[in-house]
Amino acid sequence: MIETPALVDQYCHGVLRTELGLGTFEAHLARTEGPPAAGTTLFDTQTGFAVRRWCPPLLGLEPHCPPARYLARRRELGALEASRLLLRGSGITTYLVDTGLPGDLTGHREMASDGDAAAHEIVRLEQLAEQVADTSGTVESFLANLAESLHGAAANAVAFTSVAGVRHGLALAPEPPGPGEVRGAAGRWLAGRSVGGTLSDPVLLRHLLWMAVASGLPLQLHAGLGEPGLRIDRTDPVLLTDFARATAGLGTDLVLLHGYPYHRHAAHLAGVFPHVHADLGAALVRTGARAAAVLAEILELAPFGKLLFSSGAHGLPELHVVGAHLFREALARLLGNWVAEGAWSLGDAQRVAGMIAAENARRVYGLDGEG
Repeated sequence: MIETPALVDQYCHGVLRTELGLGTFEAHLARTEGPPAAGTTLFDTQTGFAVRRWCPPLLGLEPHCPPARYLARRRELGALEASRLLLRGSGITTYLVDTGLPGDLTGHREMASDGDAAAHEIVRLEQLAEQVADTSGTVESFLANLAESLHGAAANAVAFTSVAGVRHGLALAPEPPGPGEVRGAAGRWLAGRSVGGTLSDPVLLRHLLWMAVASGLPLQLHAGLGEPGLRIDRTDPVLLTDFARATAGLGTDLVLLHGYPYHRHAAHLAGVFPHVHADLGAALVRTGARAAAVLAEILELAPFGKLLFSSGAHGLPELHVVGAHLFREALARLLGNWVAEGAWSLGDAQRVAGMIAAENARRVYGLDGEG
């Protein structure tokens, strides 16, 4: 039996504090841009079936119980107690939490308390810049305050993350923009935005990326279909090849998030560049019962020391549970078969399982003694 007693969830978000009806629950279950088609339910997905398999027992119900029964039990317990039971039943011992999404979501400290686990903050670059812009009156003050805020964030966070691929696409020029280019872009953006406006200017996005690289903290880059509303042709992680090449040797690790359905491309880049790593979260959560097959495709290409477990969960504690269970089950099934066939030794299989589950993340993010 291949065991993974500790899991470091290297990328996730907080969970909703509010009670959830069917519509709200389904909206977070599949991350769609609207409700399900008339006469259908988003529980009829691989992720929905996985939720019904793994989550009901943690709330005192039988596996595969009907969605209505499950949600009724959730309401009966209350949002806080349900979240605690689910998070503590996931087996995740450390959460790295991207706190940059809007909404009534728990922060990393609440995740630590509710999940009886360690937790650390991941700072989203674009949100940091938007907050600075809201309180900066001039281009000069904006750029100075941005540098100061990013420096301060680096002192407490374990990583930076960027949604440049979501906002603009991954085909950004790989070199850092010059000072005049940055000032011009900042002036245009500040003049045209209202308070709370989002950042999508490609020059400023590049500026943020290179500021993060200079900090030395790991930099997570969103690719694949990890966010709703993306144009598929601009999220293939292979578009990051030039940026990966430009940042090689600078001492900053890059982590490719949400590579699915381009998980093989992400795995390839992790194999080519010593400082590039690949996240497993979305590739497994989206594929449910097919997770072992998808994991096998990733393991064909990436060195085992470059792969990191995550749930990629957002909003629903159920997704942390599903991410953890699907990972454990897929990895145990896959490596167990290879051991049974004589292709791997049991010792090597157990060692690789521990690396992907927690040890690689501890090394990349400097989490000595955690997970």
